[in-house]
Amino acid sequence: MNVNQNINRPKGQKIEKKTIIDMTNEFKVLRVLNRFYVQDIDSAVNFYKSLLGVKCSLRFQHKEVELELAQVGNVLIIAGSEKALEPFKDTKATFVVNSIENARKYLLENGGTVIRDIQQVPTGKNLTVKNADGNIIEYVEFKEK
Repeated sequence: MNVNQNINRPKGQKIEKKTIIDMTNEFKVLRVLNRFYVQDIDSAVNFYKSLLGVKCSLRFQHKEVELELAQVGNVLIIAGSEKALEPFKDTKATFVVNSIENARKYLLENGGTVIRDIQQVPTGKNLTVKNADGNIIEYVEFKEK
């Protein structure tokens, strides 16, 4: 049977073609990082390096918000005081994307609400969105090296 045939369709009736939006050309989620909030980043980094058997691939201070961050495998360790961590604790994960602007457009078109709009951060640009399902996710586009 031809894909365009429909045995229940009257002869001569045209098939309605629906447009499917393919966002893969506009932006891609490259990696998903689990966020763990801690007080002692050195202990956490050592623990996850040992547990996962990988090195710490990223570590930096985000002085504007008084946090220090490190990445070990797919774990993003975020350290700071309780006060510094509080505004970020509802964020469930970090999605690394290839285009922050296109991610923002897609998310808003699909029921998302911007919590923190696109801004410069030490690693590039980020955006925090409450997705239509209620989960708060940080989206990050790393700057070119």
